[in-house]
Amino acid sequence: MRTDARDRLDALMGKLRPPQTPPSARLRAGPDRSNVRILVLIGVLAAVVAAGYLWLARPRPQPSAGPLPSATLAHVRPAASANPASGPPVVVHVLGKVKRPGVITLPSGSRVAEAIKAAGGVRPGAKTGTLNLARKLVDGEQIPVGVRGPSPIAGAPPPSPDGSAAPGTPLDLNAATAEQLDDLPGVGPVLAQRIVDYRTQHGGFRSIEQLQEVSGIGARRFADLKPMVRV
Repeated sequence: MRTDARDRLDALMGKLRPPQTPPSARLRAGPDRSNVRILVLIGVLAAVVAAGYLWLARPRPQPSAGPLPSATLAHVRPAASANPASGPPVVVHVLGKVKRPGVITLPSGSRVAEAIKAAGGVRPGAKTGTLNLARKLVDGEQIPVGVRGPSPIAGAPPPSPDGSAAPGTPLDLNAATAEQLDDLPGVGPVLAQRIVDYRTQHGGFRSIEQLQEVSGIGARRFADLKPMVRV
């Protein structure tokens, strides 16, 4: 009796239970999780590649073909020459308390200070005194450094612009060139050069009598030259 009741109860419960799905059917119904991850990763990579391609293929603005800035079209003028054309060189005689007294050739427009520097500079302990070092040089002039310059003869006309003495004026032994000395009576080119060499070696003539110390000038020739020269 109990067995029959139990059988009927089991049969009733069997009707109420949902049908069981076999394992193979469950595997076919849902994909594996690893396959889903691979599909998602492929989709992300495809999206990145598409975005990069669109970024590279974007239109870019072209440079304008308009006129150049005015600054580049402006005419550039050549700078003016800082050194204008210089004139002929000047020849001066530097004497006195310098290391290398003598006749010096300098470019046109040079100053007294440059002449002293070309003569080796002032000797140790010597001074230039009231000498204007900034004055421009004049061709044929004499620059006494630390000594008293030759005094002009009273009533004598000033020298001509070319440095030669006026007619009838004694010739300055410290400023005359070899060509001017050659014009003196009894003085040829060789003796004129000896006079120039002597004043270069001794820093100029301090008296007319020193002319007798030049080789080739004896008492008789000195007597002829004395009224024609000065210092």
